[in-house]
Amino acid sequence: MRPIRLLGSDLACVRGGRTVFRGVSFTVEAGQAVLVSGPNGAGKSSLLRLVAGLIRAAGGRLTLEGGEADAPVGEQAHYLGHQDALKPSLTVGENLAFWGRYLGSGTATATALAAVGLDAIADLPAGYLSAGQRRRLSIARLVAVPRAIWLLDEPTSALDAAAQAILADRMRGHLAGGGIILAATHGPIGLDGAQELRLGAER
Repeated sequence: MRPIRLLGSDLACVRGGRTVFRGVSFTVEAGQAVLVSGPNGAGKSSLLRLVAGLIRAAGGRLTLEGGEADAPVGEQAHYLGHQDALKPSLTVGENLAFWGRYLGSGTATATALAAVGLDAIADLPAGYLSAGQRRRLSIARLVAVPRAIWLLDEPTSALDAAAQAILADRMRGHLAGGGIILAATHGPIGLDGAQELRLGAER
């Protein structure tokens, strides 16, 4: 992965006529993680969605130095939101294979499933998965399809201690390879030394 740097300068977000945040600036170097914190309604999820290109910034500038010059930042990022975006009628393996074909897979489906402990149920329809298993399948997409930036919204939601440890290991591997992580969270997610970007009145 080429050296990269993600920069946000004086970013603002307006939704439904309400200013969610303004004046948000940050710099994240390759191999670094930033935990986005703050009270409910401060705009943590909105900031991640803005970086992912799912909502438009009302002001400011977002750039990815060292990235693909002809691709928007959002196309060089994975966004893991509250919804796991799975088709219940497809098997675990078929769901991941679909994302691999759609996004451009770099890792075999079986390898990515093994990385999150789901290889034994690859043929099970996704509709039978528990909430934690659904979350792990979404995490497998991060492993299967390389992207420079991981945008994680409460990534440990529904995960037990063992699955949280798997996620932490995957995140550390991504950072060690020169990737970047922005994670919206109310608590620690197993990344020692991560920076903090606090939104809200106390930012």
